Amino acid sequence: MTQSQPSPPRTLLVRYSEAIVPTEYGPYRVVVYREADTGDEHCAFVRGEVRGSTDLLVRVHSECFTGEVLHSLKCDCREQLDQALRRIADDSEGAVLYLRQEGRGIGLGNKIRAYALQAEGIDTVDANLRLGFEADARRYTIAAEMLRDLGVQSIALLTNNPEKVQALREDGVVVSKRLPMNIEPNAHNRGYLDTKVQRMGHLIDLL
Repeated sequence: MTQSQPSPPRTLLVRYSEAIVPTEYGPYRVVVYREADTGDEHCAFVRGEVRGSTDLLVRVHSECFTGEVLHSLKCDCREQLDQALRRIADDSEGAVLYLRQEGRGIGLGNKIRAYALQAEGIDTVDANLRLGFEADARRYTIAAEMLRDLGVQSIALLTNNPEKVQALREDGVVVSKRLPMNIEPNAHNRGYLDTKVQRMGHLIDLL
C-alpha cells in the first residue's frame, strides 16, 4: 500500500473583505486576505468566475513599492504586473495574487540597503547575500492557500521563474504550464535582468 505524502504546512488565512474595483483593464474583484497570526494582508485580483477552473491564467506577484509606486527603472516588476492584468483581462478570466513580500522577501528598508550596495557595483544576488539574506527569500504558501480558497483546480502560471513553479507545486498547487513574461529591458535594469538569467535561472529573452 502506497503511503500518502504529508500535506504541506498551511498558514491560517482569513478572507477579510472583497469588492469590485474598476481599473484601466476593466473591473477586477479584489479579495483581501489576512494572516491570522501576523495581520499581514495579501490580495487576489480576480477576473471572471474562477471557482472550479482548470488551467486558469494566474500571476503570483510580489509587492514592489519602488517599481509600482515610484516607477523605478531598476526592475521590471511594474511592467510584469501591468502585463499580467492586461493578459487576464483579454482572457476574461484569471487572477493576480499580490503578496506582501517586498524586495524578494527582505522588506523595503533592506531592499534600499541592497540598492546602495548595487550602486557600488555589486549585483542583486550578492547584495542580498552581503546583508545576510537569501538571494530570494520569498515563500508561496500564502498563494497556495488563496488558490484553494478561490476553488481553483489548476493554473497556467505567468512567470519567468522556474523556482516559483516548483515552490507552488511543493505547496500543493497544480501548475499545468508556465507562460513567459517578456519585458523590454532599459538602461537601468539590464544588469538586473542579466543577473536573473545567469545566477537565478530565470527564463528571459533579453534580445
